[in-house]
Amino acid sequence: MFERHRIGTTAIAVHVSFGRSLEQHDAEAEFLELVRASGAQTQEVVRVNRKLPEPRYLIGEGKAKELKQVVQAHGAELVIVDFAISPAQERNLERMIECRVLDRIGLILDIFAQRAASFEGKLQVELAQLRHLSTRLVRGWTHLERQKGGIGLRGPGEKQLETDRRLLAERIKQINRRLDAVIRRRDLSRRARERREISLVSLVGYTNAGKSTLFNALSDAGVLVADQLFATLDTTVRRLALPSKDITLIADTVGFIRDLPHELVAAFRATLEETRNASLLLHVVDASAMEREEQMQEVDSVLEEMGAGDVPVLEVFNKVDQVPGQEARLERNAEGLAVRVWLSAQTGQGIDLLLEALNERLSEMRVHVTVQLSPSAGRLRAMLFKLGKVQREDVAPDGRLRIDVELPRSDFNALCKNEGLAELLDAEQTEETAFEGCAVALAP
Repeated sequence: MFERHRIGTTAIAVHVSFGRSLEQHDAEAEFLELVRASGAQTQEVVRVNRKLPEPRYLIGEGKAKELKQVVQAHGAELVIVDFAISPAQERNLERMIECRVLDRIGLILDIFAQRAASFEGKLQVELAQLRHLSTRLVRGWTHLERQKGGIGLRGPGEKQLETDRRLLAERIKQINRRLDAVIRRRDLSRRARERREISLVSLVGYTNAGKSTLFNALSDAGVLVADQLFATLDTTVRRLALPSKDITLIADTVGFIRDLPHELVAAFRATLEETRNASLLLHVVDASAMEREEQMQEVDSVLEEMGAGDVPVLEVFNKVDQVPGQEARLERNAEGLAVRVWLSAQTGQGIDLLLEALNERLSEMRVHVTVQLSPSAGRLRAMLFKLGKVQREDVAPDGRLRIDVELPRSDFNALCKNEGLAELLDAEQTEETAFEGCAVALAP
């Protein structure tokens, strides 16, 4: 039998670095910000630099014994490790240092549990916590055994550990059903937006990059802004006023971070649907961060993992007022497309440039094409009706269908690539262009 130690708020922070020098990156500062955001009181920081993780204690037996002395010296109630440790390593460390151990994943989950405000957000956090906890059930006592079965089948019954696992599995299924209902409601809202030709712009980026500040500057939403990690958790959607006067919505989403737990990515699938189904992503980057390139790569990897890697992106380099020699500006690629805006959401510098870029990018998000289909192409016809706005459909004497449809450019590119849509466009269309290597003719 293994009893867990009592948990508290006085903590020893253990920053672990494998295969690289601690001075080469600011991961430790980020980790300590996470600890501070959780409400724990850091008594001391223990630094561990190893080539590889040690299978039993992660940090090695000698370092574990040293950590035990530090814990006893400060009377700490909690040890927080900046690494994802296995359940066996967690139990071994707790036995050695006689103190509760929390890894990086558990720390982030605890912060999310504190910040979740909406019913949906609380469900998603609970789901992530239960999935994480399901691998760390350690109670094995039998004082709550239940007798099951009839004559000749009586045995020791169900142990407490087995009961916990069954209850966890049932609760996870229940939460998943509720979140599936949330996703269905969001899908209905998305289809309603598409029918009304309303675009959705979603803010993404590394945590504390200034997304909420930018969101307030664009929409006057008044959401919480704080200089701390994961200050905003629940998704907020507001109307965005563009120079073109078109109706557009903007969504502020949860920030990303390095080594974001997979449990969170999976659990927050309902919230992240707003990102995957967005017309355009605003990737907000802290221009003053020393490791901004690494942070951008982390965000890109999470977007790929959640299926939003193909959504068009406009980069927004925020906090330009904190970068010497930089000023607000709009950058374009070789084709003249707006790809990056340098601004300061705090001072308002460059907000007009961002609105200009948004107006330009969103106006190019929809294309109008005329497609000729054979009577047997019912699947592609259904996809055109689902993804786009069909303006006209005629049947030719030979039975072929002629469909005029307006649809998002990203969906059009995908149909060209996966369904051979370019070969089915009306031959009378004259204005030539190309999308992602797919030569097509657009309707005038």
